[in-house]
Amino acid sequence: MAVIVVSGSASGIGLATRARLEAAGDQVIGVDLRDAEVLADLATPDGRAAAIATVMQATRGCIDGLVVCAGVGPEFEPWSTIVSLNYFGAQALLVGLREALAAAEAPAAVAISSNSSTLPNAETPLVHACLAGNEAEARELALTIDGHRTYAGSKLALARWVRRNAPGADWAATGIRLNAVAPGAVLTPLLQRGLDHPAYGPAIRNFPIPLGDFGTPEQIAAAITFLLNPDASFCCGSILFVDGGTDALLRPDSY
Repeated sequence: MAVIVVSGSASGIGLATRARLEAAGDQVIGVDLRDAEVLADLATPDGRAAAIATVMQATRGCIDGLVVCAGVGPEFEPWSTIVSLNYFGAQALLVGLREALAAAEAPAAVAISSNSSTLPNAETPLVHACLAGNEAEARELALTIDGHRTYAGSKLALARWVRRNAPGADWAATGIRLNAVAPGAVLTPLLQRGLDHPAYGPAIRNFPIPLGDFGTPEQIAAAITFLLNPDASFCCGSILFVDGGTDALLRPDSY
């Protein structure tokens, strides 16, 4: 039985991932604002520190897997919270629980990015501030742009952090496989809030999906559990797009 930590485990993709892992016999330690073993606000430094300390104590410093899934969408206000949760909350858990992963026999970690990270407007100074570890600057920048670019930038920064760190001394060299999934439009409570938004709703509905419909949380959970599984033992620093073909349609020459 593997011990897997899943942030954002109370709803959407995180909840579907939890269900899939538990059905396979794994023990899941959820981290969320509610309905989880570890209750913590990952949008704040204190919440991140408390979550890491609680997980380390509960697992005696050894976990087999980590999925950083907690996040909010572009409609969430204030926009500064988007970057604090989606990037800094995820990155802090990855760093803070890395030693617990390294103590396991065949550990793996999966971050949740987004196919919106590949859109042209994702590249803003906010991405640099995130990767530089400057949360105060990133939060200030978020308030000067908009929710969509803040969301896309936070997910782009997270994908780049995974790519930059996965092959390095702290991860691959210590036996930890680090990868990411980039979902497209998935029918979760997060997406529903976007669909209900007067500005974002029409844009989401008009976004092209070659396979024809929104994805399901279970489809993304399947990709996440694959990357956690030994079957993916040669995957390192990969960004797996699970978006119904949207990225391939919009960027056919990029891979």
